[in-house]
Amino acid sequence: MTRRLVMWDIDYTLLRGGGVAARAWRSAFTEVTGVDWRATPNFGGRTDLDICAEVFTSHGVTDCTPERFFARYVQIIHEIKHEFAEQGELMPGVREVLGRLGDHPGVVQTLVTGNVPEVAAVKVAAFGLAGSFDAEVGGYGTDDSVRATLVRRSLERARTKYGEPFRPVVVGDTVNDVTAALANGAVAVGVATGATAAADLIAAGAHTVLPDLADADAAIRAITA
Repeated sequence: MTRRLVMWDIDYTLLRGGGVAARAWRSAFTEVTGVDWRATPNFGGRTDLDICAEVFTSHGVTDCTPERFFARYVQIIHEIKHEFAEQGELMPGVREVLGRLGDHPGVVQTLVTGNVPEVAAVKVAAFGLAGSFDAEVGGYGTDDSVRATLVRRSLERARTKYGEPFRPVVVGDTVNDVTAALANGAVAVGVATGATAAADLIAAGAHTVLPDLADADAAIRAITA
């Protein structure tokens, strides 16, 4: 039986970060570029590379690279990592669903997130979730600016590491998560726990849309169907 590779988005799917990462992003940007922060982009469902390009353009920055910016951003995140647990929270049902899927022999869980990998690791570790995921086979915001490519990279990494094909399943809260899943032939499970309405996730083509993960049985059925 082909196992499922369950690719979890982080922000507003697994947890809320309480604005900690956004504050670190603004601080790092000003420190590295010397330019005052003027406009906050829409972060939802986007990759950090994509957001970085927009922020540099909107602020007229031409003499900085994403790599330089991300290096300082990651440093700040590590300095304030305790704030995620203090100011953020897990979304309903997450711990139970991850635990039950972790015991499922036909499932490998990983992260496909717009976050850079170091920040993704800090966020999930803040809530004691790091052991739930094979982070080595994830897709991250430094892989590409296009979300669909992150899903493809994760699937390639899993196939290489485990030496077997997988049935990909993407779980996320934005239209970008859904369209990235569909572009790779993955099952798209939407959760309406972020800013995107359930109706919009359905319209984007999600195979299943849940209000949240509080009904663990329903979530596991959707993910393993």
